[in-house]
Amino acid sequence: MVIVCALLAGAARAALADRGARDRERANAVRAVRVYATRYVLASARLTPTYARQTGLACSACHTHFPELTPTGRAFKLNGYVFRRSESLEGKNPEGQQSLLLNLVAPVSLMFQTSYTSLKKALPGTQNGTVLFPDQLSIFTGGEITPHVGGFLQVTFDPQSGQLGVDNADFRFATHANLLSKRATLGLSLNNNPTVQDIWNSTPAWGFPYGSSAVAPTPGAATLVDGTLGQQVAGLTGYTMWNDRVYGEFGAYRSAPLGIERPLDSSATGVIKGAAPYWRIAFPNVWGQNYLSVGTYGIAASVFPAGVAGPTNRFTDIAVDLAYMHSFGPNSFTLDGTWIHEKQTWTAGGAANATNTLRTFRMDAMYHVGTRYAFTLAPFVTRGTSDSLLYAAGPVSGSRT
Repeated sequence: MVIVCALLAGAARAALADRGARDRERANAVRAVRVYATRYVLASARLTPTYARQTGLACSACHTHFPELTPTGRAFKLNGYVFRRSESLEGKNPEGQQSLLLNLVAPVSLMFQTSYTSLKKALPGTQNGTVLFPDQLSIFTGGEITPHVGGFLQVTFDPQSGQLGVDNADFRFATHANLLSKRATLGLSLNNNPTVQDIWNSTPAWGFPYGSSAVAPTPGAATLVDGTLGQQVAGLTGYTMWNDRVYGEFGAYRSAPLGIERPLDSSATGVIKGAAPYWRIAFPNVWGQNYLSVGTYGIAASVFPAGVAGPTNRFTDIAVDLAYMHSFGPNSFTLDGTWIHEKQTWTAGGAANATNTLRTFRMDAMYHVGTRYAFTLAPFVTRGTSDSLLYAAGPVSGSRT
């Protein structure tokens, strides 16, 4: 059971910009969103999370179901979260430049999740039927900061550790240009989780399952790009969407773990040597009521198993993905899938084998009945090289070796 609530209050923001330039950029943003918004935008906004107040759009304009994005939602994110139709208080200096912009409503929302987890057979020495209240509590903020800069920030309370910390973060700069006589969106993303900046739900950060029990046994093997680096790195990537048909993104990530002393020293573990390059290429297309994107993404990193010097272990992740959506009036069908291949080289030790491979496949097919219900079929599998040290056998969360 998941309960999601939204709570908004008042706040203020100041920005300096030329009014004429701002109006042109706002018009460009509106046109960019409209390209994607056909047949997806609802006339009235009935829900009020962070971005709904800024855009004046219903949640269902950007989401089939949270956090799965529609083409409109992807365009909004791609353009830096800056599209605005909400009322605000504005001020100008004597030269006519805008010197103040006050939001009438703060871009703040709250997510509360509670859960009950029961296993067919209780873990040895533990109580079955676990209630978490909350399972997760998150505060979100984001939206337009300046005419070209916007962001998304999630701060989460973990009831098991009793700690409040930064969760997902994505701050963007976006602008527009003509490349080869076609419209292009150019941007930068500063984020803390590879693929959290991605505009498709076929990559790990925003992929299915969107929520899971914090106490249910889960597989112990995961590739580097599949959440292992989340909130443990900081990265800067540059991206381009050309003619709404070709998307390319390249950047790098450097270790930035939370909750430990800086600078990183011999007590640190899992530190990336230098920076880890990241890449993303996709080819979206729209025809009729259909939207399809196929692409590839990946990351390569040399990691110190302990400390910040000495030999490293090498991980290279190469993935392919697919995202599809078909609209049936108020209903829709979506299909997202990814296949990740990781090559591991254990030069610094930590595994029984000198080299290993790990492969993950996930796919989810959803039929959405309006914006209230969704029926999902989601097969997934993780396989890899047998390694008695790295993937030790175990009765509950261990691997079959």
